[in-house]
Formats: sequence, structure tokens, C-alpha cells
Amino acid sequence: MRFEFINIPYQGSRMKAMFTKVIAAGCIAAFTMGAQTALAADVLTDIKEKKQISIGTEAQFPPFEYIEDGKIVGYSTDLLALVMEQLPDVKATRQDVPFQAILPGLAARKFDFIVTSVTVTKERASRFAMTLPIADATVALVRHAGATEFTSPDQLSGKVAGSQAGSAQLKVLQAYDKKLRDEGKPGLKEIREYVSFDEAYADLAAGRLEAVSQSLPNLASLVKTRPDTFSIIEPAIGPKTYYAWVGRKDPGSESLVKLFNDGIAKANTSGRMTELQQKWFGFTMNVPADRLPEPTM
Repeated sequence: MRFEFINIPYQGSRMKAMFTKVIAAGCIAAFTMGAQTALAADVLTDIKEKKQISIGTEAQFPPFEYIEDGKIVGYSTDLLALVMEQLPDVKATRQDVPFQAILPGLAARKFDFIVTSVTVTKERASRFAMTLPIADATVALVRHAGATEFTSPDQLSGKVAGSQAGSAQLKVLQAYDKKLRDEGKPGLKEIREYVSFDEAYADLAAGRLEAVSQSLPNLASLVKTRPDTFSIIEPAIGPKTYYAWVGRKDPGSESLVKLFNDGIAKANTSGRMTELQQKWFGFTMNVPADRLPEPTM
């Protein structure tokens, strides 16, 4: 099994212009999917015949997926290698695109499958085929390590916080702001949206933000590598959620989704997934191997 990737660069405000066509195509594809699926060929059969699978990834999400020495590495790369053992003659080509364009890109058939850490939500599960969980995605907050007086999420009122645009982590932050206001508290002063989490972390480190909402596994890795700069605020602010990979919800994609689910389940039950979690996160996560729990948000 071989890997290649196509790195499609993007920068801040340029992202919307660069991917307008992809997003528009995704909307059209979603609108016409009912008509398309009747004619859709089996995607897995086509992949086997071409001996190539095209995979969408946002390689800006360490330690799950990120670029190092010109290659996409991380937890998802190692887990994907285990799944692809079922297709030894197939070459996997990974396209690195912004997260905001990744689901529309799948709907528009820009790639066959998404291998990036997508939080399972009710809305996403209704439109796409989410795989078995690959990791925990419960959302918490990170603050600057020097803000020692900021010890609880309840202290967010009057502060400026941020997260990635279009992400479930942003929605959790917005829901927590509403919770504070419903309790009669002032709520957040401002919520800022970023193209990538790296941009949000940079603003947090520079003092332009006071908190960032992100999943606990990502924050644990961040704090481990930069303990003098960042610190996690407990407890979590979101419900129990999971990361999954994503396929299209159409008859032509059913066999490919099953192949990914079979590979993820085998990695989980064999202990290989636990080994990869220890390698990339320094701890393990108990995620179901037989089902995707019903999303709560």
C-alpha cells in the first residue's frame, strides 16, 4: 500500500475565494444526490479497478493529521495504513484541504472518502455515512498558562474566546455562551472564528484570545508539547462526542464505508488502535468497536 498527498495550500482570508467553487459544487451535489445515487456505480469496485483511492484530509490537526517533512503524518495516517491492509494493491492519494471545504468536497465527489477527524453531530450523521469512532472528541477549553486566575469555564463571561469556523468545537462554545446567558450571566464578550486551530492557538499565546475550544485529545497533545504556554481548563464544556471518518450516504458508497468500518473495528478489537493512541497522545481512549453512539448535539 502506497501513500501520496496533494497539498492544496490556503491562507486565512483567501480560503473562501479559493474554495467557492468546491463549496458551491457540494451544495449542488447535496441537492441532486437523490438523482445521482440511482445511477451511481459501486465506488469500491471502481477503486479496485483503478487501484487508487482519493482521500480528503485537513492536515492541520495534530496529532491526528498534520504535515511533517512534506508528508501527512499522525494518528490517522497510521490508522489508515491498518485499514488499507484490506486493499494491498490500491494507492491512497490524500488531498490536504481546509476543513470548511472537506464535507462539501466529499458531496461534490472531489474525493472518495474523508480521513480526517470529523466530530459526529446529528446534522452530519443525517447527511453523510459516519464510520465507527476513531477517538474521543469531547470539547474542553484551553487558556494561556499564565492566566492562573482563570480556573473554570464558568469564568468565561466577559472574555474573548475562539475556535475553528464550521467546527463542532465552535458550536459547543456558542452553546456554552448561550448557557451562561440563560443563567443570567453576561456571557462571552466575543467569539472569534479561525480557518485553522493553529491560528487560534497563536492568538491565544499572543494574548489576543483568552480561551480556545477544542477536543480534549488535541488539547492534551498541545499542552504536552507547550506546557509553559497552554493549560487546559476543567471540566469539559461539551457532551460526550466522538471523532469519525466520513463517506457518502448513497448505495454506491455502502461497500466502501463497510470496508472502512471493518478495518477500524479490527484495529480497535485487536489492540492496534490502543497502541496508536498511546503513541500519538500518550494515553488511550475507550471508544466503541461495534457501533457509533447516537450523537447528542
